[in-house]
Amino acid sequence: MSEAAVSVAPKRIVVAISGASGAFYGVRLLQMLRDMQGVQTHLTVSDAGWLNLQQELDMPRAQIEALADVLYPVRDVGAALASGSFQCDGMVIAPCSMRTLAAVAHGLSDNLITRAADVMLKERRRLILMVRETPLNLAHLRNMTSVTEMGGIIFPPVPAFYQKPQSIAEMVDHTVSRVVDLLGLAQSNSQRWAGLTPP
Repeated sequence: MSEAAVSVAPKRIVVAISGASGAFYGVRLLQMLRDMQGVQTHLTVSDAGWLNLQQELDMPRAQIEALADVLYPVRDVGAALASGSFQCDGMVIAPCSMRTLAAVAHGLSDNLITRAADVMLKERRRLILMVRETPLNLAHLRNMTSVTEMGGIIFPPVPAFYQKPQSIAEMVDHTVSRVVDLLGLAQSNSQRWAGLTPP
């Protein structure tokens, strides 16, 4: 068989947007993944997530939906994402509300986001939660611990300043690039720490 005849399956990444502030993280992640060859995105958005997208970004819903290869209604718990037989390489909830975090921590598969996250944990696949809240109460911290113990990754979108960002967009890009790294996807335009500048 020739090399040309061998087809490589795309990397499937599930992106979920919940109702926490920081909808830009989910949108920017979709944009970055869309620009990568061999990556297929599967998107689901909670009702509160859609409200936040409208409030924070003022982007038409159709424009956001067009960023994904496949879109699923959040209430469709019978969708492909709800089964462990759906092969995928990782899932990111960006941003992740405390309500969604709690549901994942306690195995409450009450919508497609939390069910898909439950599938990721039970199948031992990469699950990244970009949790957004401050200050954190004890319930939040315990839920983060629980998800970590189950194999999930808690990734608060905390900006880094060592790259001397000149805009909010640059800070978001740096954070989202770190998430792409955690998904194991190759990227060429990520700024990386090269050590302290000599005085």
